[in-house]
Amino acid sequence: MTETKQQVIKMIGNLPDKVTLDDIMAELYFRIQVDTGLKELDEGKGISHKEAKKRISQWLTK
Repeated sequence: MTETKQQVIKMIGNLPDKVTLDDIMAELYFRIQVDTGLKELDEGKGISHKEAKKRISQWLTK
């Protein structure tokens, strides 16, 4: 069994018993986004904390 398949099975096993298919899909999507972001950070594609604060402050003043 591939590592990815094992991770997905484990993730589903950790969800509550009354989980819906939509809940499973949302959890998968969330994990994909987090993993993608972490990979980008490892590749040096992230922005600094200072730059993030600057961007957020611009969003809040509009």
